[in-house]
Amino acid sequence: MKGNMIEAVMGAVVLLIAAVFLFFAYNTSQVKSVAGYTLSADFQRIDGIRDGGDVRVSGIKVGSVLSETLDPKTYLATVRLSIDPKVQLPDDTVAEIVSAGLLGDKYVSLVPGGSDKMIPPGGTIKYTQASVSLENLIGSMIFTPPAKKGGEGEPSGSGPGSGELPAPGAAPPK
Repeated sequence: MKGNMIEAVMGAVVLLIAAVFLFFAYNTSQVKSVAGYTLSADFQRIDGIRDGGDVRVSGIKVGSVLSETLDPKTYLATVRLSIDPKVQLPDDTVAEIVSAGLLGDKYVSLVPGGSDKMIPPGGTIKYTQASVSLENLIGSMIFTPPAKKGGEGEPSGSGPGSGELPAPGAAPPK
């Protein structure tokens, strides 16, 4: 009977530590959505972006992604963003979809421009850069034929300006 009591107390301690860890992780992470004014941006591709995702300026979270929809007329992806009211963005701001690392999560990065006019609440970010697909980049590198060396009709690596030095003891080119 005494063994069961010790096991129950140890189980309760483990659950308490797990709850404290989860509470600490939630409070220190930036998973909470940011309440603020709404902006929208149209992208050709939004691979990896999800509702609640980060919106950052210079790497600092200033907002979150509210929703993604497809515009039936232009077939562009429209992303609605919630931006912290303390952050006012110039109307020449660029919205980019970037990756947090090689295989990391993607987020919307805002690069403010130098305009004096600000984007009003409910406005649209005009300049966007779509996400880059890692699979497409790798595929294009694998399946792209190698470039030819040298000029047309000239064997590779021979002739003036080829960048190769003559072999030691060989006569200099004329």
